[in-house]
Order: sequence, then C-alpha cells, then structure tokens
Amino acid sequence: MQLAKVVGRATATVKHETLAGWKLLLVQPLDAQGGADGDPQLAIDSLGSRKNDTVMLTTDGAAVRDLVGKENTPIRWAVIGIAD
Repeated sequence: MQLAKVVGRATATVKHETLAGWKLLLVQPLDAQGGADGDPQLAIDSLGSRKNDTVMLTTDGAAVRDLVGKENTPIRWAVIGIAD
C-alpha cells in the first residue's frame, strides 16, 4: 500500500479495452513525511476520489487484475481507499 495525493484527472480518447469505464487519476505518491516520492503516476479509481484527496494505492498486480476483471490490463496503480 502507498499513500498518494490526487493532483488531477486524465482523459484519454483512445485507451486499452480493459480501462473502459474507469476514471483515470494522476496521483503523486507520498513518502513517510508527506512529501513527494518520485514522479506522479496514473491510477484507476472507482471510489470517487477528488483533487487534493489523500488516497491509498495498490500496485499488487493480482489485485489490479481482479478489479479490472482481465488478465492483460496495462494499468499498475489502483485506488483502494480514501484516507480520512
């Protein structure tokens, strides 16, 4: 699990078939002190996260494939919770 800050949304006119219907977010992973940890990443979201929300992400391939329902999805990051 990785905490991240939602910095925006992504819009794609053409995307992989496994991403149809998913909201795409641009998220900034955070380190233990709350600072940026690397480059922003693209994540799928079904929880309704908004800009500036702190979210919990997973990079577990099996979990992401279960969420999407396909074995060949190119997505790596998925929102699994919104921090209070």
